[in-house]
Amino acid sequence: MSEHDSQVRLFSWAAAMAELLPDLAGLYAIPNGGYRAKATAARLKAEGVKRGVPDVHLPVARGGYLGCWIEMKWGSNKPTEDQVRWLGWLADQGHFVTVCYTWEAAADTLERYLRGRIVKGEA
Repeated sequence: MSEHDSQVRLFSWAAAMAELLPDLAGLYAIPNGGYRAKATAARLKAEGVKRGVPDVHLPVARGGYLGCWIEMKWGSNKPTEDQVRWLGWLADQGHFVTVCYTWEAAADTLERYLRGRIVKGEA
């Protein structure tokens, strides 16, 4: 399984859980990664695409946070410097941020977040 496959499974899970957790309907992906032809990359950069923005965003406030951002990783991959900067900046702005290495971990995070089990200021 790849990071792509894991993210596909996460969105499949979110669709299946949307009746139980309706706010999952707001979950979306940011298509920053992957190979792009130079012309496409230049066009996307001109449109505002920025390196390091986390992969998944749920724009729903819960537990004192403004929204939830997830950076998906796979295997031994680590967040890049750009990703670390974005995650730190988003956290400083009041968002919940995390890095998940499996779709199950991301799904668990989203479910706990939406059920109010992730609360700002609690360990």
